[in-house]
Amino acid sequence: MWEYSEKVKEFFLHPKNVGEIENPDAVGEVGSMICGDALKLTLRIDKETGRIIDAKFQTFGCASAIASSSVLTELIKGKTVDEAIKITNRDIAEYLGGLPKEKMHCSVMGREALEAAIVNYMGERRPPEAKEKLICQCFEVTEEKIRRVAIENHLTTVEEITNYTKAGGGCGSCIPQIEEILKDIWAIKIPEMPKVKKRLTNLQKIALIQDIIEKEIRPRLQADGGDLEVIDIDGKRVIIALRAMCVECPMGGVTIDNIQEKLRELVDENIVVETG
Repeated sequence: MWEYSEKVKEFFLHPKNVGEIENPDAVGEVGSMICGDALKLTLRIDKETGRIIDAKFQTFGCASAIASSSVLTELIKGKTVDEAIKITNRDIAEYLGGLPKEKMHCSVMGREALEAAIVNYMGERRPPEAKEKLICQCFEVTEEKIRRVAIENHLTTVEEITNYTKAGGGCGSCIPQIEEILKDIWAIKIPEMPKVKKRLTNLQKIALIQDIIEKEIRPRLQADGGDLEVIDIDGKRVIIALRAMCVECPMGGVTIDNIQEKLRELVDENIVVETG
């Protein structure tokens, strides 16, 4: 049996804001009853202030799904659309006093329903050609969702991806693809550049190192929510500091190794990258 917090039990046994708003200003529908979880979120939004004045939900799912949906409506009521969109699945889980790791996908479903409702309210539509690649056929989980959830929650293993999205929790045939996605997210991949043939002066070497980091390495880290700062370049020692999401990333050592490997390949085979 799952270990539920008292708040999860409270919002499951006595959920708030159950139902559907008549003629809502925004609707967000995510999940599928076939896959085991589905959520419909309806909002009433003040046109002048952009403030959410009412929110209701209908959920097909387990205790965690119902509790997460109920808490979501409580969290967003009274907030403006701009304020509400900043709510994360972690905020939902934390408000509930935590969720069993195997049930974190319920908080993710709530976040997705909110995002879908706001997109609906803003009148945005995804272009027909922008179809997402389906990775998990069992639970209809796309590559985009896996990447987004992994980055937002700092997930590094297939088990964590399954807990947060259900992907890989069915037949398991998609597990190798999930592993490749995670490897791609947390490892730096830099386009091949011509190797430096000529001997460099110290100033040229420093300039080249800085150029590679600024033009090739930092943009790729920033694309995944991370960053780095060059602290010093002392001879063959390149001292850096990981920033943003890279700070607590379990794959930080891999990131540093990849940076070192690339600088050795393009600048000097004796370069050592250190953190400081």
